Amino acid sequence: MYQSIGHDNSEKKWANWGLASSVIANVALAGAVCMVAFGNTEPMLESTAMRVAPQVAPMVHIAPRNVFQGANFRRNLRMNAEESLGFTGYIPYPDTTGASLTPLPAKQEASPYSAELKETAAAIVADGKGILACDESTKTIGKRLEQIGVPNEETYRRQWRELLFRTPKMNEAISSAILYEETLFQNAEDGTPFVDIMKANNVIPGIKVDTGVRATFMDGETITEGIDGLAERAAKYYKQGARFAKWRGVLRIDPNGAPSMEAIEGNARALAQYGKICQMNGLVPIIEPEVLMDGAHGIEVQRWVTEKVQAATMKALSDVNIEWEGMLLKPNMILPGTDSGKTASPEEVAKNTVEGLMRTLPSAVPGITFLSGGQSEEEATRNLNAMNKLYPNAPWKLSFSFGRALQASVLKAWDGKTENVEGAQKLFYALSKANGDASLGKFEGEHPATTGSLYEKNYVY
Repeated sequence: MYQSIGHDNSEKKWANWGLASSVIANVALAGAVCMVAFGNTEPMLESTAMRVAPQVAPMVHIAPRNVFQGANFRRNLRMNAEESLGFTGYIPYPDTTGASLTPLPAKQEASPYSAELKETAAAIVADGKGILACDESTKTIGKRLEQIGVPNEETYRRQWRELLFRTPKMNEAISSAILYEETLFQNAEDGTPFVDIMKANNVIPGIKVDTGVRATFMDGETITEGIDGLAERAAKYYKQGARFAKWRGVLRIDPNGAPSMEAIEGNARALAQYGKICQMNGLVPIIEPEVLMDGAHGIEVQRWVTEKVQAATMKALSDVNIEWEGMLLKPNMILPGTDSGKTASPEEVAKNTVEGLMRTLPSAVPGITFLSGGQSEEEATRNLNAMNKLYPNAPWKLSFSFGRALQASVLKAWDGKTENVEGAQKLFYALSKANGDASLGKFEGEHPATTGSLYEKNYVY
């Protein structure tokens, strides 16, 4: 699908298209006039009367483009999309007949935490620092522990995360850490809450708030859930000490047409609702619209789809009046599909990634914290380093929010043994510093990683 898109600059082509568009527009206009002049319009006007915009993230559906389709078909299509997404009452884009008008989203008051949100967001992307993403679910962390022969029990999950949080000088390159709910409320072996350990080390606690994904639309497409009860949970997390949150929307590319516009819009709207709810409750939202690297497509397709996803997400955020200075973006880097047989240099990755973001992301956003997305630890570092070397004057900080790319080698070094803790912590510090330097464009020399590719197909947290 995507590979077939090209460019034809011939004047004849555009002349033909202009004529065709004119004919179609006139036919549509004539049809609309006839409907208004001769038809019984009351039922249609009743069913499409202007509605008041909902206060939180209205769902938006792209209207069908075939001007000859009837109103009933369009209405049914919208209802089906509503049902599949699990949302109701969203406002479709304006009806071209003028029978109804879509109002602008109502202007909302700024968050009572507005100043704090800005301070927190800026601190997370402070010079030379980034995020440790250790928010793996109990199931996912169990898979990691299994790799080193350690059972998935609360004691071992606590030991592993305590190793990370007690690493000496970790705050030299780690500003913050995303936690799973268990970890946010967990204590170290000596009874000290993990949150207190992090604060003492000048590391900002964050929390994963989405509750996973469910299938919708095409085979394999998903929408992320967790809006129900989010305001109450966000308030609880803030009280516990969390100051930012994360929500991951997942999209994929395949030759059958994924991602669909419905999947893009649905995940964009969910991200926007989450973002606004978090800001109103004191948490800086990290907006994560990830386009997976799975597939046989080239780097140009990955960039094109990612730009569409990011643009839709920014529009959704604007619709809920997000406070740009109090949020962060966590996107994927632009790489060739893992099954394409192609590779890209750090310079190619940097160019495609940053130039794409320049087309979609407002400069008011203070920073971008890239996900590693299954890249090797070294690859993720070198790609980030190239971005900061080639684009030192980018309007936002270019930093990291790495999970596997900060933990894989460390987990291997620990091996579940107490006698290995000190050595594993030294390695974690070295990996953190390598990425901290990369966020300044100053990484040089050998990389401390001891692992290779970390790619997992259809990766879930």
